[in-house]
Amino acid sequence: MPFRRKLTELTFSCKITRDMTHTTLHADARSTVGRKNYTIRNDGQVPAVVYGFGITPTIVAVDRVAFDKAYTKAGASTVLDLDLGGTVHPVLISEVQRNPLNDFAIHVDFRRVDLSKKIEAKIPLKLIGISSAVKDAGGTLVQSLEDIEVLCLPNALVHDITVDISALKTFEDVIRVSDITIPAGIEVKTSMDAAVASVQPPRSEEEMAALNAAVEGDVSKVEVTTEKKVDEAAPTTPAKKA
Repeated sequence: MPFRRKLTELTFSCKITRDMTHTTLHADARSTVGRKNYTIRNDGQVPAVVYGFGITPTIVAVDRVAFDKAYTKAGASTVLDLDLGGTVHPVLISEVQRNPLNDFAIHVDFRRVDLSKKIEAKIPLKLIGISSAVKDAGGTLVQSLEDIEVLCLPNALVHDITVDISALKTFEDVIRVSDITIPAGIEVKTSMDAAVASVQPPRSEEEMAALNAAVEGDVSKVEVTTEKKVDEAAPTTPAKKA
């Protein structure tokens, strides 16, 4: 947890609305922590905490379906309006913990931000378009960078930044951060020389043969090792006395 102060409990209704700028998410009361969170989750809600600028860390719960819709629209890099008892707080979704079996959100951290001060954040990169080096030459697309670090006012943040891979026409072409169109008001902190995407040529027949031989060699080593362990583990029979 990013805080150690006493948590405050609030009572709210839960729904999602949309205004001209931000998605608004309403929260429910949460007066239980620990094992009783199972009850909250079974009721279709997600335990959450709100912390950050100008607010005492506050435990709440949000409707799982409403949260999923809000997260789809806002993502982790745009401001979300969290309605706490009629008071709207600008927040970023700083962390989402999920159930590994069903991918349901099981806990959310909301970070309150000051809209008048610049913050550091990460914005995902979304690849669009078709690369002729992939489509026509059979290459493999490699995305070397999935997001970029930026500095800007919270309201300047965007859900993602698109990168057109149609510029990758040959295996020598590389799209770098400097090639990306950055929205106004955003200062990029990631190195402008950092590679974002490229295309690897397909493997030759010789390379595939060498790769298959290496895999077969590894399998043989595993089999030999296993047999040796079985022999070592076999019980020994004490020698009979004459």
